[in-house]
Amino acid sequence: MRKHIIAAIQAHAAAEYPKECCGLLISVGRAEKYFPCRNIAADPNEEFRIDPEEYAAAEDIGEVIGVVHSHPDATSRPSPRDLAMCEATALPWHILSWPEGDLRTITPTGSTPLLKRPFVHGAWDCWQVCADWYQREWGLEFEAFQRTDGWWESADNASLYEQHYEAAGFVRVDRPRRGDMIVMQVGRTAHPNHAGIYLGTDPSLPGEETGTFGPGPFLLHHLYGRPSELIVFGGPWLERTRLVLRHRDAR
Repeated sequence: MRKHIIAAIQAHAAAEYPKECCGLLISVGRAEKYFPCRNIAADPNEEFRIDPEEYAAAEDIGEVIGVVHSHPDATSRPSPRDLAMCEATALPWHILSWPEGDLRTITPTGSTPLLKRPFVHGAWDCWQVCADWYQREWGLEFEAFQRTDGWWESADNASLYEQHYEAAGFVRVDRPRRGDMIVMQVGRTAHPNHAGIYLGTDPSLPGEETGTFGPGPFLLHHLYGRPSELIVFGGPWLERTRLVLRHRDAR
């Protein structure tokens, strides 16, 4: 990264301190520029969210080639959310510790393990582990959609799984087979709010060692606040089941 860009990021971090600054690295022709953005997060001292209108404005100027933000009074070590969103955006993320001044870059790997990933709502959560399984096992792609944390808690909010499964290519079935999505209602909630992939008696995952044995049946899921995991599907999980969904392109 060129010195004038680093200087611009440092100046932005200093001006926003103790809040997190955020911005975009853009390519305009042969030049690279730093495009500072407003942090519109609810708690800008602890997290950042780039104003969507400013993101669109940056795209009007050039190609977005990186996301930038600062860590006030902390190291440049990426948080689980930083790692998750770096994968979700498929862009390098540049993290500046401030006022320390250390700049670190993380890049998307393109393949986050299905198991033991930390929970980050909206990036690494129950929906995403299902979508990633379908992409890796069957080559199916799903449109990323925005979901706010806690959407399931109020009856006034849309029931996301119930309202959108048909548009995503799923149909309801009575009995699950390997590859079906199990939608459950977990905790005190107004809507079904949790999903996993039914694996039947075969707990194998693409490219991963599961270390799981037994008759099953098994379920891949990512429960709120916990690492993604394999569990035996039955008992209380079966009682929480509200929908069994099969994709129209299921193998």
